Amino acid sequence: MDLADPTTLPDPYEIQPFAGPIDAVVRPPGSKSITNRALLCAAFARGTTELSGVLWSDDTEAMVAALRTLGIDIEGAPGDDQVVVHGGGGELAPGPRALDGRLSGTTTRFVASALALGRGTYHLDASPAMRARPLDATFDALTQLGASVAPVGADPLPAAITPPREPRGPARLRMAGDATSQSLSGALLVGPCLPGGLVIELTTPLVSRPYVELTLAVMRAFGAEVNEEPGARYVVAPGGYAGSSTGKYDIEPDATAASYLWSAAALTRGRVVVEGLGSSSLQGDVGFADVLGAMGATVEREGGSTAVSLGGDLAGIEVDIGSMSDTAQTLAVVAVHATGPTRMDGIGFIRRKETDRIGAVVAELGRLGITAHEHDDGFTVEPGTPRPGVVRTYDDHRMAMSFALLGLVSPGIEIADPGCVAKTFPEYFAVLESLRPPGRLTAR
Repeated sequence: MDLADPTTLPDPYEIQPFAGPIDAVVRPPGSKSITNRALLCAAFARGTTELSGVLWSDDTEAMVAALRTLGIDIEGAPGDDQVVVHGGGGELAPGPRALDGRLSGTTTRFVASALALGRGTYHLDASPAMRARPLDATFDALTQLGASVAPVGADPLPAAITPPREPRGPARLRMAGDATSQSLSGALLVGPCLPGGLVIELTTPLVSRPYVELTLAVMRAFGAEVNEEPGARYVVAPGGYAGSSTGKYDIEPDATAASYLWSAAALTRGRVVVEGLGSSSLQGDVGFADVLGAMGATVEREGGSTAVSLGGDLAGIEVDIGSMSDTAQTLAVVAVHATGPTRMDGIGFIRRKETDRIGAVVAELGRLGITAHEHDDGFTVEPGTPRPGVVRTYDDHRMAMSFALLGLVSPGIEIADPGCVAKTFPEYFAVLESLRPPGRLTAR
């Protein structure tokens, strides 16, 4: 059994409890969100970019494969910390070409948006689970740009996408801000390469703002000029991507991955220092450490690291966690061991992620004997003692990673389909095991 290769783990996989608090310093793998944005910006840029700290996972490998299919020369293979991207200056190989977004929402939506720059017709598909996820905002934006989108069946994918024949500018889009932020990010990423730039007006309030701000930060690092103006308008100047000023771009560790490590410290009443994520981090999910702080943990943040420790009890809280929605499942698990109920709101849209993450969390906590209640916009978790059981993961990597944390302090917790963590954090179970205090129980 190779913990670094989740496909070799037994199904279900039983988590062996830690017999004491952890005390560790760890650096998570590179950010999935930044990796896929940086790959696309480097592909659009003029010249060559060396990316370091790249995450290799199902999601990012899907992006690399798609960009290569579109004619972008990328030097690198799984396991390489550095990847060299030879930018195409906004030019894509013409269709017909077949593209596969796999399970990756960022790859599927970003690549679909990128096809506005192509020629000919492209066939875009994804995994069965991704086919059912919402793509209407992305496809509507393409249509507004003059592209043709023709779904092949009843689901949004597979689809034939034909770019506009003569794109003109400045292009103008009206988009809903309460749809997935990946659709807005995809449109923004393409904007610099449109002949006259792009103006986007949001018709509803923006959700997941930190992810949009992350997109803008990566775009600017690659030389794009983009501004958010009053009235929920984004203005993207034409001129393409000049590329990183140094020809290099460093990808910081994944803040959502760090949420599991900080939570492990809180659940075992120990301490974890996450390197590479400090006060200057680009990612909104670093704020999860402060949520743990509100529950009673001690948070120590420096320029290049963030430590979380706990010496007492966790308090239940009420929190709007919409700005860091990928950590909702993590907080749900931590809340099991609080001294009072924890209510999370602002996350109604996560019902349309890899699975209905609100319904799935409530169902699986119930399977373990923990009371949880659904709300339209979130859920409430009552504290309790989990009983042994197998946690269904619904082909959702975050269900597997979050519920595995319960097994660090409660015996008999088994994770179905542990291999699904390969989507964003293939070495998750190996990293979790590396936190185990010396001389304690070991994984079977």
